[in-house]
Amino acid sequence: MARRPNVLFVLMDQFRADLLHGALADHVDLPNLRAFMADAVSFRQHFSVCNPCGPSRTSILTGQYAMNHRSVHNGSPLRHDTPNLALEARKAGYQPLLFGYTDVTRDPRVHHPNDPAIRSYEQPLPGFDEIVEMRQNESYPWRAYLADKGYDLPDYADFYVPHAAPGQSRRLNDPAFYAAKDSDTAFLTDACLNHLRARGDEGWFAHLTYIRPHPPLVAPAPYNTLYDPVALAPPTTSLDTNHPFLTEARRHQLAAKTVDGFGSIDNTPETVQALRAVYLGLTTEVDHHIGRMFTFLKDTGQYDDTLVIIGADHGEMLGDGGVWGKMNIYDAAYHVPLLIRDPRQPQAHGTAIDAFTETIDLMPTVLDWIGQEVPPSVDGQSLMPFLSGTTPDTWRKTSFSELDFGHPFTPTPLQVGLGLTPSEANLAILRTDTQILVQFAADLPPLLLTRTGEVVDLTQGTDHSGDLLALTQAMLRHRMTHPDTTLSKTIVTSDGPMTGT
Repeated sequence: MARRPNVLFVLMDQFRADLLHGALADHVDLPNLRAFMADAVSFRQHFSVCNPCGPSRTSILTGQYAMNHRSVHNGSPLRHDTPNLALEARKAGYQPLLFGYTDVTRDPRVHHPNDPAIRSYEQPLPGFDEIVEMRQNESYPWRAYLADKGYDLPDYADFYVPHAAPGQSRRLNDPAFYAAKDSDTAFLTDACLNHLRARGDEGWFAHLTYIRPHPPLVAPAPYNTLYDPVALAPPTTSLDTNHPFLTEARRHQLAAKTVDGFGSIDNTPETVQALRAVYLGLTTEVDHHIGRMFTFLKDTGQYDDTLVIIGADHGEMLGDGGVWGKMNIYDAAYHVPLLIRDPRQPQAHGTAIDAFTETIDLMPTVLDWIGQEVPPSVDGQSLMPFLSGTTPDTWRKTSFSELDFGHPFTPTPLQVGLGLTPSEANLAILRTDTQILVQFAADLPPLLLTRTGEVVDLTQGTDHSGDLLALTQAMLRHRMTHPDTTLSKTIVTSDGPMTGT
C-alpha cells in the first residue's frame, strides 16, 4: 500500500488578514508567513462565515454555514450525527491528530448528564485524537510543564496578567510571567514537533491550533515591546455614529475586555495603541513557531509530500470603528488569511486569488486532496481548482457571514441594550466586490457599507433603494440555495437510497 501524503492544517485564533495584505502589513514583521506566501497560493478575499470561536471552528470543520449546523454560540451543541473533517478523513485511512483545541460542543442527547464532555464547550471534535490538550480554560499539560520548569505559578485566572517588575506599577505592555521559550505557543509547537518526529515516515494528518493572538493580550519578552505604539497606524474610524447596533457595540466592546489585571481602563488613544502593539507582538511570536513547522518539514524531507494550510478562525477589530473583539459587522472581524501549499501543483505557487472564498471551503478542499468523497451536508466548495491554477466558471460572486449576538438564557449587553429576544439577536452579512449589506433579524434598519468599511448613511438624500433591493434579493437567494442538504439530496428508491450532488 502506497504511503499516504501528510496534511498539516494550522489555525490561528483572532488573526486579521490585513496583517499579511492590507492596512497593518507594513507595521508587523511576519517573515515566515510572508516567505510562505511566495511558495503557496494566497486567498486574498477569504472570510469566516460566522463568529465567535466555537461557531467559526464548527463551520470550518463541518463545511456548513451556521444557519445549517446551528452551533451559533460558544456552548451551543453540534448535532452528534453531523459529518465532519476528522471523521471523513478516517474513512481515507488517516488518524487525525489534534494539537490544541476545536471548541466544539458535544450533543447532550447522546451523553449521560454526568459526563464531563457536556460540562465544557471546549471539547475536541469527534474523530480527532487529542494529542495535547491546550484549551483556553484548562491547558493542564502546559501548566504542568511550567511547574516542572520551576515557575511559581499564579492562580490560573491570573496566568495572562502582565507581570510588572518588582516595585513598579503594572503597564499594559509588561511581559507575561513565563519566558518566550515556555509560552503557550512555544509549548504547543514543541509538542507537535516531538510527536511528528516520532512518527517518522508514517503519513499523518495534524490539526495545529494556536490560541494566539487571541486575548487576553499579554506577550512574553521580547514580543511584548517588539512594536512601538506611537509608530503604529491608529484604528480606522467609521462614518456612522447613529445606528443602534453600532452605538451599543461601542458602549460594550471595549479595549478593557482584551486585557487582564487592570479592571476598568480608559479607551484613550494611548491605551488603544499599546494594546494594538501587544497584539502585533503575539502575531510575530506565532509566525516564529509556524516557521519552526516549515523547517521541520523541509529538514525531514516531507515538505513536498505535505498539504499545508495556514488560516484563522476569525479576525479582531483592534479598535477599528471604535470597537474591539469579533462580535461585529465589519470585515476586520471576518476577513482572515488563507495560505495553501499543494506540493503537487508547483505551477500555482506564489499566486494570489481575489475570488471570494469562505472558511467552509476548507473541509471539502482537504477531502478532495486526499481522495475522499465530500458529504452532501457540506455547503463549501473545494479550492482545488485554484490550487491547480484555474478559476471555476461557476464560482461564487458574493460572500456570506452570520452572527448571533444574543444568548438563550443570559442576555448579552448588546441584546439588552437593543431590547431583543434571543431569536431576534442575530444578523447576516452579504459582501460583493464593492458593497456590504447587513440585515438584522430584529426590527432594526439594514446597514449598507462600502468595502472600505464606511457606512452609507441611508437617512440622507441619496436614494440607495436600488442597491438595498439588489443586495437583499441576493441574500435571500443565497439563503434559499443553501439549506441543510444532509438528506435532501437523497432519494429512497426500490434499489435503496441514492444521493445526488
